[in-house]
Amino acid sequence: MHTQVIRPAGAGHETLAVLGACLVIVAAAAGYIGLREAPPEKAALAASQIDARRDLTPAEQGIYADLRVAYEEIGFALQAGEPLPSVADLSAQGLPPFVADNSTAARGGHAWRLQRQAGHALYVGQTADSALAGSFLLRAEDGAKNGHGHDHGKEADAQADVWLARDAGARVPDPADDAALAAAGWRQVVAQFDAGVTRQSKP
Repeated sequence: MHTQVIRPAGAGHETLAVLGACLVIVAAAAGYIGLREAPPEKAALAASQIDARRDLTPAEQGIYADLRVAYEEIGFALQAGEPLPSVADLSAQGLPPFVADNSTAARGGHAWRLQRQAGHALYVGQTADSALAGSFLLRAEDGAKNGHGHDHGKEADAQADVWLARDAGARVPDPADDAALAAAGWRQVVAQFDAGVTRQSKP
């Protein structure tokens, strides 16, 4: 008994067509990936700057976050025509890191003071334990010395200008401009947000 296998008409051509379509799809996908622009890289930090997310200790990150909130409150006070808040004022409002609480010693035991110079207000936190956190400096505009032409609204909207010194003996220069602070051992804390940060923040 002889068995004859009869192939469907055009089976070979259909297989070639499917393979060809797959090759076209793969080539198109490869071309798209090659032509797609790479995500922009974050700007390189200057030698006088430090990255808030990568280069701070946990205690320093907490203090930096608190200073950013306090900076907004200082700006709102100036915008409302109130005098520049003192360290005692900020502490009375319960604003960390100016208020002493149970976490103060665990984050370096900073002693805060307000210095005024050349139209700037400097909130300086001297660390008691540089192994936990360095000394901090929050630089803001001094509304009392800038006259009526100062736009207090910009103070509330701007980013906090925070500097860190890991050397417990670092001095505060006068005037405390960027170059002088850097020369005295202070580094500006910069918060950078790039694609990597966005991906890591997703659950």
